[in-house]
Amino acid sequence: MAKAKAGARREAGLAERAEEHIFRLRVYYEDTDAGGVVYYANYLRFAERARTEMLRERGIESSRLMAEEGVAFAVRRCAADYLRPARLDDRLEVRTRLTALGGASLDLEQRIVRADDGAEAVRLDLTLACMTRAGKAARIPAKVRGCLHEINGTER
Repeated sequence: MAKAKAGARREAGLAERAEEHIFRLRVYYEDTDAGGVVYYANYLRFAERARTEMLRERGIESSRLMAEEGVAFAVRRCAADYLRPARLDDRLEVRTRLTALGGASLDLEQRIVRADDGAEAVRLDLTLACMTRAGKAARIPAKVRGCLHEINGTER
């Protein structure tokens, strides 16, 4: 019951209204394994950079968020589907979309695609939790919440 109640408070259906944030990068030698294919864990690094830049472009920097609000986002859940390989020198796009927003958490869909042919390499579904320095859940600060609504065209 509590889980259903908490879910009801989440603002779902944001993905239908959301524009994707696109973060571009190139695969370097350091990103690959011995076969020249992107090492699976590096996709998580690419996705983290994309989420950070999505907020930074709106004036929300991780270091300032911790210093001024005493909170940071932590990955609570991450499901990854590895669909096809990316290789050395490929140009990639990390496409990020907010799919749900709760009081202290948010859900994101991130797709990593090859820029040259649009082929999807990896699909990630994540839940980020807003946490205090002490590791306790905290409400997402109003400024950040406003930024998230702005990103998704759901300004309040």
